[in-house]
Amino acid sequence: MQLKNPSPALYNKDLAPARERKWGAFSIFNVWTSDVHSLWGYYLAASLFLLCGSFVNFVLAIGIGSLVIFVLMTMVGNAGVRTGVPFPVLARASFGTFGANVPALVRAVVACFWYGAQTAAAAGALVALLIRSPALLQFHETSFLLGHSTLTVICFLIVWGAQLLIIQNGMETVRRFQDWAGPAVWVVMLVLAVYLVAKSGTFSFGSEIPQDVLIAATRDAGVTAAPGSVAALAAVAATWITYFAALYLNFCDFSRYATDERALMKGNLWGLPVNLLAFCLVAGVTTTAAYAVYGEVLIHPEQISAKFDSLFLAILAALTFAVATLGINVVANFVSAAFDFSNTFPSRISFKGGGYIAALISLALFPWAPWETGAAHFVNFIGSTMGPIFGIIMVDYYLIRRSRLDVAALYQENGEFRFQNGWHSKAFIAFGIGIVFSSILPTFTTLLPAWWGTYGWFFGVAVGGGVYYALRRGDAV
Repeated sequence: MQLKNPSPALYNKDLAPARERKWGAFSIFNVWTSDVHSLWGYYLAASLFLLCGSFVNFVLAIGIGSLVIFVLMTMVGNAGVRTGVPFPVLARASFGTFGANVPALVRAVVACFWYGAQTAAAAGALVALLIRSPALLQFHETSFLLGHSTLTVICFLIVWGAQLLIIQNGMETVRRFQDWAGPAVWVVMLVLAVYLVAKSGTFSFGSEIPQDVLIAATRDAGVTAAPGSVAALAAVAATWITYFAALYLNFCDFSRYATDERALMKGNLWGLPVNLLAFCLVAGVTTTAAYAVYGEVLIHPEQISAKFDSLFLAILAALTFAVATLGINVVANFVSAAFDFSNTFPSRISFKGGGYIAALISLALFPWAPWETGAAHFVNFIGSTMGPIFGIIMVDYYLIRRSRLDVAALYQENGEFRFQNGWHSKAFIAFGIGIVFSSILPTFTTLLPAWWGTYGWFFGVAVGGGVYYALRRGDAV
């Protein structure tokens, strides 16, 4: 689409509707392999697998959850294909031309935090490999810098710098990296799974792990019900769906480059329900096999790789999960923050500039490592506000506008989306009411039942989207 006289306050070439659309089904598929196949993703997948209690329960809980993810991602993905715009620009239709900066910055805050956390996780995988050397182990235990071991700082900086190289040529470089890294990670994961299953001599689903040991190992996954119970299965499905809350917002940052909706659908089908089920299965089977071999529930993959007798396999595992974590950082955190920060001052901040801002923020946070402290609860609180944002944007696009959107007007200060001086009061009323139920009440009060927090994102989507629809139902669009 050719825009006529777009406002400099709302436009730059990176935020403009996508012109080149080269992302086929394979590239869309690899968005998901890059997003899921990380150290954090492995931990969650293995934990949820074990909490299902049996293979049938696993297929039900993770299968249903993955199908829901597929439907939601296809909804927001189609909006990206049809309009060609990134998330912060799409948000202008519901929140206003300047009001869209609020949901964009909410997403950017979460992205910056997790950008640092994922970089630290990838660095940790390298450290776990390097300290197999007695000399480096001694260096790791005796030399410190910025509140961390000097070896950890060095590995963090290496990973941090490698991520910046990936995006030097914009989104096309991201696509090429994903298309290589996604399949490579799958191959290595299968090699590790086969190795451990063969060494253990068993193929199990965790029934031999004592329940108290299992609950202790998976505590951070947030599922408090007894493994295999109906309550646990519901919580497993909900946790799995909520894990993708951030990408429900900014998946259009990628789908806007898809060749067409058919390629998007095919890539999502293989990348979500099929890939997610397979990934959880491999992560779970690998973890149970590792328990049989080492006598410990090793949920984190770097813990498993540290146990390998084979130096080659240890190197292969460490490098694979480091690369995989780079993938999720680029997909879930770098790209989103780059577009979100660019949207605040389009005439001054490009896609690259926005990405550099996110990278510098994560670097500045590293000495304090807030992802290892209670600050994670603050970011999860901020993250839960993404439910109402998603509900409002989807209700606006599909129910209010019936998928018909004047894309050119998204770049005009005094056009259709000006609302109240660039801010849409009805969207912010719905947003405020939504976060009361998704974030504030379950986090700061005891008015709601304990299980509410597990489903907070869903309540946010329903309440935020429902209130917005009620407020706008009589408006002519």
